[in-house]
Amino acid sequence: MAKVRIGRELMIYGERADSDLPAVLAEVDQAGYVGLEHWAPRSPEELKQMRAALSGTGLAFAGGHIELTGLEKPAELGQWIAGVNALGGSYVIASAFWSGLEAYRKAARMLNEIGQECRDAGVVFCYHNHAHEFESADGTRPIHLLICETDPALVKLCPDVYWVHVGGESPAEFIARYHERCPYFHFKDGTKTQFRELGRGEVDLPAALTAALACQPQWIIVEQDETTLAPAESLRICREYLKGLGL
Repeated sequence: MAKVRIGRELMIYGERADSDLPAVLAEVDQAGYVGLEHWAPRSPEELKQMRAALSGTGLAFAGGHIELTGLEKPAELGQWIAGVNALGGSYVIASAFWSGLEAYRKAARMLNEIGQECRDAGVVFCYHNHAHEFESADGTRPIHLLICETDPALVKLCPDVYWVHVGGESPAEFIARYHERCPYFHFKDGTKTQFRELGRGEVDLPAALTAALACQPQWIIVEQDETTLAPAESLRICREYLKGLGL
């Protein structure tokens, strides 16, 4: 299998990721990443803008990340999948917030339906965790219920190693437990109260990386919600850290 590719999610740039996308992507490219994760275009004009921004770089479009509420209507899901396909991406990544085990059981059925639509269109659907799915409900951590009740062929995982850590589990053990469903990862670091550059927080990233690489993933995406540094400097630090781990 080809070597895992290292990409970048653009949240750290805030509104600039939309208002100044060509310059943002130039910084991502210069920092040594080979791909990006962002919103997927939903109109011809948005597609044109994204293609123009990408054309000045060597970056590939890995996938489109969205909150699940943006995919609940068939037309919305179809637009998102079409946008990912149009940019040559392979992944639709979604996250959500629910409360109560029954809500998770209902959500599992919806995720299976979305996963089927994605597979039929030639893309892979991945569920992205946060920390709230690890909060015990009636003695059960909902993330495990959700994974158990979704079809492994239709619903893959995008483990966010920081949020697994904040949720109280070992990222490496979580990844190993579900290794057959993990083609795509978010690597993030920090304390429980602050996001930090890779290698400057509490997450055991070397162990998480060893577990992730055993899954033979296509992408590891670096994500950081915010920083006290200039975004370009933050990107450089994170990329250099992964290089130090052999990536």
